[in-house]
Amino acid sequence: VGSLYAGIGGICLGFKKTGFDIKWANEFDKNACITYRNNFDHQLIEGDILQLDIDVIPKIDILTAGFPCQPFSVAGYRKGFDDNRGNHFFRILDFVDTMRPKVVFLENVKNLATHDGGKTMKVIEQSLRDRNYSFQAKVLNTKDYGNIPHNRERIFMVAFDESVYPDAEKKFEFPKKEKLTKTIKEVIDTEKVEDNFYYGADKYMYNMLEETMKSEDTVYQFRRQYVRENKSNVCPTLTANMGTGGHNVPLIKTEFGFRKLTPRECLRFQGFPDTFKIPEKTANSSIYKQAGNSVSVPVIQAVSKNILKVLNGVE
Repeated sequence: VGSLYAGIGGICLGFKKTGFDIKWANEFDKNACITYRNNFDHQLIEGDILQLDIDVIPKIDILTAGFPCQPFSVAGYRKGFDDNRGNHFFRILDFVDTMRPKVVFLENVKNLATHDGGKTMKVIEQSLRDRNYSFQAKVLNTKDYGNIPHNRERIFMVAFDESVYPDAEKKFEFPKKEKLTKTIKEVIDTEKVEDNFYYGADKYMYNMLEETMKSEDTVYQFRRQYVRENKSNVCPTLTANMGTGGHNVPLIKTEFGFRKLTPRECLRFQGFPDTFKIPEKTANSSIYKQAGNSVSVPVIQAVSKNILKVLNGVE
């Protein structure tokens, strides 16, 4: 497996847990690279994908890419392919053309499916079909895979080289939903955490928290001017900007007071094990961003297991 836009390695970890061998990964963000190197031993190519010399990078069987979602996100301005970051998809195609992987695995925000009236998705599908790849896509929610109470919908796209796997489109299926039994309380720390995560009575929004936050069984969000309860008793979608500038900060009520989720808890909600190392001296804001930008490991694991079945010819 070769992994583009690897972040801190959510896709890599999911494929690795299934038994795939990660040959190399590429990431641009310096802080994400530090976290990645703390957790993986294989080659990490740090740098801008648009500047890489594809010819010198080892060829792989599976190319994965959780490519930049800002151009397609509801949170962004939805410029799509007109946004320079939207052109990253065409850069992925350069890798496909040079390496001819057996499988292309892509991940993006749910909104990609309907972006520009569905035209963006049609371009992505047609570009792969023109290269003789199959194409299947589905929106999956983290809470349906791996027993993690986190509401996070993402679109996953899987394409097989049809000259090698002519029946892939019939044989590959996205994983079936699993039952969610784990509660938020089973993910968060029950002990008291460091003081800086708590909101004391001196904080300007303390009265608002006290007024709204009645339950210890759910995650609330502070939205600049108000506190929102998540009624479904799962963690709302973690975002890359949580903890910066006051928006979308996930909050919980505990016996020790009102507090933010810790970076470790955010990683847990993305399915990273506690053995996943957070580098020393990394700012909490940086880990929040890395966790919010990441993919949910168990979803990747579930999809990659089904990819492996096709590769092994298992019905």
